Amino acid sequence: MSKKGVLHYEVGEQIELFLLIKSATKAIASNGKPFLTLIFQDKSGEIEAKLWDATDIDEKNYQAESIVKILGDIQNYRGRLQLRIRQIKLASKEDNVRLADFLETAPLSQDEMMGKITQYIFEMKNSNIQRITRHLVKKYQQAFLEYPAATKNHHEFVSGLAYHVVSMLDLAKAIAQLYPSLDKDLLYGGIILHDLGKVLELSGPISTVYTVEGNLLGHITIMVNEIGKAADELDIHGEEVVVLQHIVLSHHGKAEWGSPKAPLIKEAEIIHYIDNLDAKMNMLDRALERAKPGEFTERIFPLENRSFYKPAFHK
Repeated sequence: MSKKGVLHYEVGEQIELFLLIKSATKAIASNGKPFLTLIFQDKSGEIEAKLWDATDIDEKNYQAESIVKILGDIQNYRGRLQLRIRQIKLASKEDNVRLADFLETAPLSQDEMMGKITQYIFEMKNSNIQRITRHLVKKYQQAFLEYPAATKNHHEFVSGLAYHVVSMLDLAKAIAQLYPSLDKDLLYGGIILHDLGKVLELSGPISTVYTVEGNLLGHITIMVNEIGKAADELDIHGEEVVVLQHIVLSHHGKAEWGSPKAPLIKEAEIIHYIDNLDAKMNMLDRALERAKPGEFTERIFPLENRSFYKPAFHK
């Protein structure tokens, strides 16, 4: 069995690999027969495949979080890699494969990330912002350190949420040195809290889907409520509460991108840019990592479906 990840194969190459099923969706083909759309993943990333003429047994066997052995080949379908399945079967105990073998994780350890976040909270001078931030990080610490930042598009890996936050904090610190008029407490508190609602919006770090609360409320509404609850529990009634809630409400920037309010405070505007920049850099880095010098990436849907070129001199 190859040690290469599924995304390290070329179009046309045969593969024989163990893969984790991230999601399985049943549909009916134009010939009236059922099929499954399977998203497989390993540490290199994820790839889609179709299992045609799927039986009820197939549907029962090949569910999210199942590990399977696949024989197939890599195809190019509309500018994206796709896996064509020739053989598929569930992994057995004798195969000696573990869930952890297939999960992409953040490049920093949970301890390193928690250390950095704790340091940024320690540097805050405004006690109201510091107390609310510390309270909510402590309340959701384990999930905060384990969850992805999304189900797809950016930081969609184990510990992706904390890694996204740490990257944004480092970016904010550098920007605040260039623009000293920025309130660092608001920047740091807003960044740490802006996506923390995802620990209730999403189901967990593996085969991540949206929860009922996630679908009906979303992480922005969830976090605005959580900040309000924290302020009540800590008996904090300053303007900082409303300003932190505004930063969370406005961090997507526009109504059509999911923010009920546009940024109306300078730090809220900056956090929107930092959030966008870090998410897009993560998408680009991961797409370009899979492209060879002198070639284009797969189309990146959130970046207007563009393919990016990797210059030939980028070795």
